[in-house]
Amino acid sequence: MLTLLKLLKDGRFHSGQALGAALGVSRSAVWKQLKHLEAELGLSIHKVRGRGYQLASPLKLLDPAEIEHLAPSCAWPALVSDSIDSTNAEALRLIERQHAAPFLVLAERQTAGRGRRGRKWVSPFAENIYYSLVLRIDGGMRQLEGLSLVVGLAVMQALREQGVPEVGLKWPNDVLVGQKKIAGILLELVGDPADVCHVVLGVGINVNMQMTEEVDQQWTSMRLESGKMFDRNQLVAELGVMLQKYLARHQVGGFSAVQSEWEQNHLWQGRAVSLIAGVNRIDGEVLGIDSQGALRLRVDGVEKVFSGGELSLRLRNDS
Repeated sequence: MLTLLKLLKDGRFHSGQALGAALGVSRSAVWKQLKHLEAELGLSIHKVRGRGYQLASPLKLLDPAEIEHLAPSCAWPALVSDSIDSTNAEALRLIERQHAAPFLVLAERQTAGRGRRGRKWVSPFAENIYYSLVLRIDGGMRQLEGLSLVVGLAVMQALREQGVPEVGLKWPNDVLVGQKKIAGILLELVGDPADVCHVVLGVGINVNMQMTEEVDQQWTSMRLESGKMFDRNQLVAELGVMLQKYLARHQVGGFSAVQSEWEQNHLWQGRAVSLIAGVNRIDGEVLGIDSQGALRLRVDGVEKVFSGGELSLRLRNDS
């Protein structure tokens, strides 16, 4: 099926006879595969009598060789899947099989993509970025302090470089344009944080997606914000460059090396918010973050600090 898709990806018309000859199957078998492509991957395929079949728009797939060519200085070995449950899940499986880090897992689509707090991450075929970078961490918790916020800075800067200037950050792991989510980050840790461990830096970016009924919050994409299509290989390369830059700063100086830059780009700085922790809600005003990446809130006139993977931050109605 994906061999057929690669024949059609140029967006030109291809006759059923030519497609059948290339695949070594009958024209009726080609027709069945085309219907399966439409149903399985949500693609739109035009049929014109006398001309053949054409994708509604050209399709450019992820290409590890092109990504390496665009960013040779940070060419992590990349494994690209046409379809996978989740790039983070695959990364964790590869760690368990002792696949040597660093390495990068990418996918054209995810069938069980996930975000923070178990939320579903909508992952249509060949439209967005589903990205998991695996790093080995030797000797120390300091290298993990505020790491998800560091990744957020790298994602934000990559999007700005690619032409989405209004993007900013929301504590702890969201990248927004205004109130709409454009990217999210999910870090997962395996091993002993005090000795040797592996961390999976999971990033999902809405790139060329224009519509979906499956997202339960406000969202946007690079295409919706700019009105143009983006080359996902260029974006992956740009993200690699930015991650390399920010991870190096973090390794040398800890999170405090980027703390002020993160605060400058926090869209909810100074805003009235509600912090949700399970069934508990804490109302306060965002003061910033501390040197470990924890959230600083003014609550009833007193500064308090909060951190943890199960916390959720929302704007208050009176903000």
